[in-house]
Amino acid sequence: MKNTVLRYGIYGAITISVLFLLALFLGKNLSYGLQEVIGYTTMVVSLLFVFFGIKHYRDKENNGVVSFGKALAIGVLISLFAAIAFGLLDVIYIKYINPDFTTEYYGRMVEEISNSLPEAESKIKLAELEAQKEMFSSPLMNFLLMSATVLIIGFIISLISGLILQRKPSTNN
Repeated sequence: MKNTVLRYGIYGAITISVLFLLALFLGKNLSYGLQEVIGYTTMVVSLLFVFFGIKHYRDKENNGVVSFGKALAIGVLISLFAAIAFGLLDVIYIKYINPDFTTEYYGRMVEEISNSLPEAESKIKLAELEAQKEMFSSPLMNFLLMSATVLIIGFIISLISGLILQRKPSTNN
């Protein structure tokens, strides 16, 4: 199991890193909304290795058998590799590549909130946004949030993959 988790976890981490860098260089002038869609797509594509890792373990290492629990554990461990890679890349991006990102992003959000909500609601949302801005100024919080996002999606993919790929040993004697 360890070799499968390591191999497919590294595949997922490499994939999320390459797609992150591609999006960074090719999507510079895209809207934040489209960049967000690309980001989530990047996460899901890299987490497809969860399915393939569980399938590999079941078919090649465990004689065609895997319990739901074991499949879920393998999937979550594979997801952890992609989650850590994405969290680190996000911190590097915000701290070194685009240190103005948080300011730019929040400036855009303030503009959108101010233009789309009535004044009373706008004040409430802007206060919430200001509280979040402080929290997201921390590299540790950025790492944790981005890693958790990938890990949650990875857990869901692991759950689905485990349900699809689970196979009990046959009792033919």
